[in-house]
Amino acid sequence: MHRTVVLNVVGLTGELLGDATPNLKRLAQDGTMRPLQTVLPAVTCTVQSTFTTGLLPSGHGCVANGWYFRDIAEVNLWRQANQLVAGEKIWEAARRRDPTFTCAKLFWWYNMYSSADYAVTPRPIYWADGLKLPDIYTEPASLRDELVFRLGEFPLFNFWGPNADIRSTEWIARCARHVYDTRRPTLTLVYLPHLDYNLQRLGPDHPGIKDDLRAVDAVCGELIDHVRKDGARVIVLSEYGITRVTGAVHINRVLREQGLLRVRVERGLEKLDPGASEAFAVADHQVAHVYVRRPERVAELKAMLEKLHGVDSVLDAEGKRVVGLDHPRSGELVAISREDRWFSYYYWLDDDRAPEFARTVDIHRKPGYDPVELFADPALIGLPAHVAWRLLKKKLGFRYLMDVIPLDTSLVKGSHGRLHERAEQGPVILSSDPTLLPEEGLAATDVSRLVLEHIFG
Repeated sequence: MHRTVVLNVVGLTGELLGDATPNLKRLAQDGTMRPLQTVLPAVTCTVQSTFTTGLLPSGHGCVANGWYFRDIAEVNLWRQANQLVAGEKIWEAARRRDPTFTCAKLFWWYNMYSSADYAVTPRPIYWADGLKLPDIYTEPASLRDELVFRLGEFPLFNFWGPNADIRSTEWIARCARHVYDTRRPTLTLVYLPHLDYNLQRLGPDHPGIKDDLRAVDAVCGELIDHVRKDGARVIVLSEYGITRVTGAVHINRVLREQGLLRVRVERGLEKLDPGASEAFAVADHQVAHVYVRRPERVAELKAMLEKLHGVDSVLDAEGKRVVGLDHPRSGELVAISREDRWFSYYYWLDDDRAPEFARTVDIHRKPGYDPVELFADPALIGLPAHVAWRLLKKKLGFRYLMDVIPLDTSLVKGSHGRLHERAEQGPVILSSDPTLLPEEGLAATDVSRLVLEHIFG
């Protein structure tokens, strides 16, 4: 077996590789690089599940970063149990071929209770008083204390939110190097998220993106050099490319205005009531799963949503089957935005009635993905003092609400989720071994097979 390291450099595309990425460019020149056809929706949980199983969403069941759990009438995003992913995983297939095979899965999603030998994933501590503290979940459990002792606390608030930056990616890379050196896994899967942040904040054509490319390339370069000296094979890939957007489609507000979406009022604020709604959408970047209570209304709603400004297409049962999204977890309809638009989860019609979590970083309670969490509200007077006062409350043990997130979707300049119209806008795959990638036709469903060929070929 050949030790193999897979670096998932989120948001990397052929267009972004160049002078600002000398290490990745050298890997492509010494080895090989190919465009990679992703799946719909091109979002983290879906694409990673396809990478690890070789299946379309219709097979592995991860139809988005979250979906409507009909049996409990709740929307849940960013769950972590690997049991949500159907199909045989890369590490399980490899272990069947050689029982001595081991795998380290580092910050890839659905990373709890999997059959991988080593796992590290973010897992904040939520106290009863609302306090959220940075932490990680590891397998084995003893690895957590070892990593915190050697690397310091995982910088959770630099992993997502207004402060998201290179520090979380650097910590993950140091974690990967430590696990690689001390556990000697046959396969190491590493998630490096840094490009995702400013590509959404600023858009892919912003000149500042070059600084982000240099930063993540330096991290990749150190890891690649380290494992290559040890004789390991290296794969670098990405899940999707991010394209420039100019506005959001507020699909749930439209459904509410049509009397289809219902809310319940709690102390003057509105919460989505999915179980009581005739129709509502779980918005996820440029794709929205629309759940429709009564089958006889599906055709009517499809025709209505197709006319909505900013919507490119709406998939019904046959459309979902064609793209591999025909799974019971999918909405009765799946809306796809235009290339320059994305879907917000917003369902309220008056910002004064928005739920309390709308102005916070709260990925689990929001019934849809919210990229505005990457911004601090520029309208807040004395923002540093506003934040400092809340942090003081936190340190003193008081309840507090870090309500610093704006409700301005126009701030978001980049998004993803739909299939790319040009290959250079989409994800790529690089290999240190030029003989192990075919000339053309590479898809996300091929990745698990290609990883196995790097290990056993």
